[in-house]
Amino acid sequence: MLARVKLKPGQKGTKKLVTQYGDALVCVRYRYDAQKHKQFKTVEIIVSESDWTPPPAKHSDSDLVSLRIGMTDKSLQNQVKAVGGRWDREKQFWFVRYGCIAGTKLEKLIVIETKKSE
Repeated sequence: MLARVKLKPGQKGTKKLVTQYGDALVCVRYRYDAQKHKQFKTVEIIVSESDWTPPPAKHSDSDLVSLRIGMTDKSLQNQVKAVGGRWDREKQFWFVRYGCIAGTKLEKLIVIETKKSE
């Protein structure tokens, strides 16, 4: 099923739903099923609200993080170099400041260091 249109409350095609759900309405989507020749209207609504404190960030922007990138993946290596990353031959990792890669696909390549129990 393909979602073609996503509307915010108040846009054309949402007025009756705004009346029905009020401020709880987040968005309206129109989905299409080509095989069944059907159009579906779906709504996203807020059903509960509570206080929440986000967890602390794992890394600050200035933290040096290690990345594992394949030896043949030159495009990722070039991206790391472009943001100031450096290769450590001894540890076999790339090192770069977290702030330079936050929100990019490079962030998924961070190697999480685990401490060994003694």
